[in-house]
Order: sequence, then C-alpha cells, then structure tokens
Amino acid sequence: MRIGIVNDQALAREVLRSVVTSVPGYSVAWTANDGIEAVAKTKTDKPDVVLMDLIMPHMDGVEATARIMAECPCPVLLVTSSTTANFSQVHRAMTLGGIDAVNTPTLGPGGKLLNTEPLLEKLAKIAQKRLLTPIPRVVTSSTTDSQAVRILDLPRTLPIVAVGVSTGGPVALGTFLSGLPARFPAAVLISLHIAPSAVPNLVQTLQKKTSLRIIPVMGPTFPDSGGIYIACSDDHMIVTSSGRLVYTDEPKDYPYRPSVNALFHSLATHWKLPGVAVILTGMGDDGAKGMLALRQNGWHTIAQDESTSVVFGMPQAAMKLGAAVQSLPVEHIAGSVLSRIKPLSTG
Repeated sequence: MRIGIVNDQALAREVLRSVVTSVPGYSVAWTANDGIEAVAKTKTDKPDVVLMDLIMPHMDGVEATARIMAECPCPVLLVTSSTTANFSQVHRAMTLGGIDAVNTPTLGPGGKLLNTEPLLEKLAKIAQKRLLTPIPRVVTSSTTDSQAVRILDLPRTLPIVAVGVSTGGPVALGTFLSGLPARFPAAVLISLHIAPSAVPNLVQTLQKKTSLRIIPVMGPTFPDSGGIYIACSDDHMIVTSSGRLVYTDEPKDYPYRPSVNALFHSLATHWKLPGVAVILTGMGDDGAKGMLALRQNGWHTIAQDESTSVVFGMPQAAMKLGAAVQSLPVEHIAGSVLSRIKPLSTG
C-alpha cells in the first residue's frame, strides 16, 4: 500500500515514514510540507491513502482534505498531535471526506517510536478495504430473540428507511434527515463507516438538523417509529427475525465496518414490510449487493447522485448493479422517501 505523508514538521514526517515502512507491503509514495503541496502531489501521483496533518501554514489539513476529495478522491486519514485538542478541525475535515482521525506517533527516549498502534490499526483497516470484497454472511437470530414478545408482529407493521453511507457522510446525513418531518412514522436505520469514538459528536451534530430522536445503538434494541438508529460499533448492525437490532462480528474479515451490506441483507431476510433503502456518498462498493436484495424484495431504492456526492463510489456501485431505482441529489432524497412513507396526520 502506497501512502502519502503530509506534515509541516520534518521530525513528524520522519516518524510517520518510520511507522509506515515498518510494515511489509507499505511504502511512502511521497511527503508534503503543507496542504498545497499535498493536493498537487495527490493529483499527479494518487496514493492508496493520505496521512493528513491538520495544523499547517499556507493551506491547512481541512482545506486540503476538501480539495483532494473534490479533485482527486482517495482515502484521507487525519493524523494530528491531539484529536481532542483539535476536535473542531477534525470534525470539519471528517464532514468534508476524512475517513477517520488518530494521534500522531511520537519519538521517545533512545529514538523509540511511541503510540504507533492506533495508526497501524487504522492503516490495516484501509488496506483491507482495498483488497477484500467478500459478500457478508448474515447471522440470523439468537436464543434471546426467539423469546421476544414482538417476534410475530413488529417486522410486519413498522416501516423502515435503511441508509448506508461512508465518506462525506455527516453532511449528507444532515441534509437528508433535515427533510424528514417530526411525525415521521418509520424507523431510520443508519450504517455509517465511522470510528465508534466519533459517533457521540456525530449524534450531537445531526440532532441539530432534525426533531426526530437520534439513538446510538448500544445493544439489542427494538426500533420504533420516529427514531433514527445509528450503528456505533466496529461490528455489523443487523436486524434479526424478531425485529431486534443487534451486532455481529461476522463476517469477521469484511473490510467495511459496520457493513451496509450486512444491514441490508438482514432486512431482506427478516423484514417482511418493504420499505425504502438509501445509499449516500461513500468510497468503495459496500451496500450495493444488499440493496439489490432489498429491491428484489419490493423495497424502493435510492442512490445519491454524482453531483452531490463527495465520493460517488458506493452510489455508483449500486447504480451499476441495477440495485438503485432512483439517483437523486441528496436534498431531494427525503422527498422521495416521503412520497412512499406518509407523515402521520396532525389532525
């Protein structure tokens, strides 16, 4: 895997170079001193991932991330001295297409590299997404699910809107959710490729866009009308035969986590009332095969169009597979959903 390194500090660049080259199969494609240089080098020599510093002169990492995603999209991993202290910049960069954030490794006594594990773990996940594209195997139900009181009626009565999204997701989700009314009778299930640690801040941001309840799924949960349920685990959120939302680690080697395909396939298997499935902006092809299964089961399926996607990968994969019935600008998707799932009357 070829990796670009962007940092205005020479020592930090060398530390990152040492961490990258410590892994067989990883190499440094180039280094850049600031965002301007990073954008130029990405255009002429696109790496498999860019390690993007945030606080830099001339052009910071937030603007550089936005430019890269607009002009020559590739995975951008934000690497900064402190994700906590620089949270505002981290959040802005992730809304513009950054896939995750991690603290910069440091050099300890005797030249020992410190705090390398988080960065290496995130690079390994990115490498998996490049190399693996298995079809998810869905785990069906557990013993406790078979005892659920609502096992017979819930999957037949509650409308579902299932959403898959990745790169550029926070902004796209905010636009989509802002178009749903307060008396929305469906449950919205969201599988987003995002680090679990970033979900609480995402929830706070999205809650400002909608009057509906945004609920991070912390454990087995029955969805209810008017709730927006967001996966917040590296495991896959799925629906069981009882209608309960649970997490499963299978398939363990699937690179996209939590998997949109796993959620969509579980709904195709267990949710008898056809609903609406949506794939928003994102890199890769996660969700396309699951959406096709839902379309074949009578669900209405929508992909975000290219003009409003930060990265057109996931929506394009759904379109090419024939899984999406419609391709719409993100600001029109809620209207299409509401033409099929009518708000409750206020009278």
